[in-house]
Amino acid sequence: MPIPYQIVVCGSVVPDPLQTLEPITTPAGPALKNELMLPAVLDPWAGHALFEAANLAKQHPGSKVWLVSVGPKAKLQQVMMTVAQKVPFELIALDGPASGFAESAEIAAALAGAIQAIPGLDQSRLFVFGGWESASRGAGTTMQMVGELLGITDQFQGVDQLTVRPDGSFQALERVEGGKHQVSACSALPALLGWATGNLPEPPNNPQVGMLNMRTVMPALQRAKPVKVANDGVAFASVSLPKQRRATKIVKDLSPDAIAQEIVEWIGKE
Repeated sequence: MPIPYQIVVCGSVVPDPLQTLEPITTPAGPALKNELMLPAVLDPWAGHALFEAANLAKQHPGSKVWLVSVGPKAKLQQVMMTVAQKVPFELIALDGPASGFAESAEIAAALAGAIQAIPGLDQSRLFVFGGWESASRGAGTTMQMVGELLGITDQFQGVDQLTVRPDGSFQALERVEGGKHQVSACSALPALLGWATGNLPEPPNNPQVGMLNMRTVMPALQRAKPVKVANDGVAFASVSLPKQRRATKIVKDLSPDAIAQEIVEWIGKE
């Protein structure tokens, strides 16, 4: 008989990557220029984790998926109008910053607190999913700290595939250096998985799923608890766009081997 799992996905909103992002310095610290005006999307890494969670829940009847998200309420509402049509989940919203300048330790503490407050949480059936990286908080540390705060020591990062066995054990395919994968096995839950891109496509929009989700999404947004991220002890010397360099050289009648050799030499100087 399939085991019903409790799957908590951590994911926030980020500015649409197609927009031009310009960092600026404000009296409150670094920020993005016109950040509140930028269209937002669900963090792509967290999106993969959410789709994998929904797929696992579909395979195991009785399972439930929660999406725990820290972000400005207005932006969360904007993004949920689209995300809610993809897969079934229950939203747990926290009203706070979604900026990449927010200290990941404080965000992790807020996420862990929200997860611990979920009624009836059973750690023997608990998966915590999230992005291995993030389009805003790219430190790659937030999910690890969430796991530690929850007392979850079985953590797997860079996961591309999860295989759950009938006895409750599972196998994870993790990315390692050199374009290879490491096969990791775990005999029992709880466990935390930081997802890479996975193997699933983005689900199509389903208006019926969206209508069911919005019944809980809007109340969740209305009662979203404020999260204050002070970034105590953090100082930014400066924020700026990466410098662009372009060096063009036009040479006629050069063989492919010579071009390749020149590229190798140029890379070696960097």
